[in-house]
Amino acid sequence: MAQLPAVSLAAVPGRRKQILEVAQEIEKRGFPGIFCPSLSDNLALCEALAMVTERVEFGTSITPIYTRNVNDFAQTAGFIHEISGGRFRFGIGVSHEPAMKRMGVTQGKPLADMRAFVENLKAVPRAGEMPPIVLATLRDRMIRLAEEIGNGMVFANGARSHMAHSLGQLSESAKKGDFFIGNMIPTCISDDEEAAKAVNRRTLTGYAALPNYRNYWKEAGYVEEMEAVEAALADKDMAKVTASLSDSWLADTTLFGSKAKVREGIEAWFDAGIRTPIIVPSSAVGNQMAALNEFFDLWD
Repeated sequence: MAQLPAVSLAAVPGRRKQILEVAQEIEKRGFPGIFCPSLSDNLALCEALAMVTERVEFGTSITPIYTRNVNDFAQTAGFIHEISGGRFRFGIGVSHEPAMKRMGVTQGKPLADMRAFVENLKAVPRAGEMPPIVLATLRDRMIRLAEEIGNGMVFANGARSHMAHSLGQLSESAKKGDFFIGNMIPTCISDDEEAAKAVNRRTLTGYAALPNYRNYWKEAGYVEEMEAVEAALADKDMAKVTASLSDSWLADTTLFGSKAKVREGIEAWFDAGIRTPIIVPSSAVGNQMAALNEFFDLWD
């Protein structure tokens, strides 16, 4: 029997009750987890998931640490952890400088900020037991910090070919224990493979504009692509940014194509050491609900 991945789920305005019904369907079908990206209020969604599901694990992937006071985070995280019976994982990250600037947030050093946040979170009085803490990771120092101060790590748009190096930063006990190792994978299921690739390229164009992601993908071996992206950004040509993202890079960071190809790709992610692949579904022909139904059809 094929190993089942977890599912990324966001509750956008106008569709929130429907998304809770989808979460119940995910649990009914036996998928191992639901992980909620920072789109909209993922902590509110997780609180609702604690109430409408009974068995499935769930968490944030991720919540930026700068968007609330640490005391508020601790109270909310402790509450969800308690009422869910320990099914909640609190995924946190430093997010991206452009997004934080739009909110008027000035970031410090990512490693120092993350270390201080986790320390302060655990020190908040009368918040109850804290859930397992999962750090957003890309590069080596944050991976090592995740093991030092957290209970897991989650990539977003990681390169499969680079996972042996990345997971090599962990101790053997972490790799063999219950340390959470996840990756959010943009996925488009379609027999029209070119259309599916186009969807994933559009999804990742914004990430390619971020220096931290470009530096990671250069480290993973995609120097030519990322230098082409930087030249396109200098020309303020976003269409050229998208065009600079090669097929080989796309196949290493996303899943696309027929049902059989996507299922094979999910297995390849498990084989690469990602214990919890988190499928982020998009559709070549429809909206969020169409993408989720295409994902369910993958297993029927």
